[in-house]
Amino acid sequence: MSRRGRFYLMALLLAVGVPVLGLALLSALSRKPDNLGVVNGRLADCPESPNCVCSQASDPAHHIEPFRFDGSPTAALAQLQAVIAAAPGGRLVTAEGWYLHAEFISQLFRFVDDVEFLIDPAAGVIHCRSASRVGRSDLRVNRRRLEELRRSFDAARTPAGQ
Repeated sequence: MSRRGRFYLMALLLAVGVPVLGLALLSALSRKPDNLGVVNGRLADCPESPNCVCSQASDPAHHIEPFRFDGSPTAALAQLQAVIAAAPGGRLVTAEGWYLHAEFISQLFRFVDDVEFLIDPAAGVIHCRSASRVGRSDLRVNRRRLEELRRSFDAARTPAGQ
């Protein structure tokens, strides 16, 4: 191979390899946040970055409506667990009482998002929070994911034909 050919090959390897290696390293370094869980009956607030939504957020940019259910909270919990298990990239990590924590992993770069649910049996709602572990913008992925999970949850509880 000519000297010029080796130069172009090396430039191509650097142009492709460095970004892919950097993204893989970011993904590997993303650790489970220490603010997950329920504190004083609430899920954690979202950070200022736009890569988080929460039904208990007071600011409109981060707010998303909670899921609603009728009937048994135990049945709603089981149904929600089934929806998470069926969702692409989803994996249930924690189920304690009325609280669920799931991880969703993106297919291409293996980024991890933490998705939490807290059932409020008295109000008939399921509070939800979805946040990216790394980066600043998620291109509204967390909001879209929760809306898709909501549609699946609602479809699972609505008998066919209604």
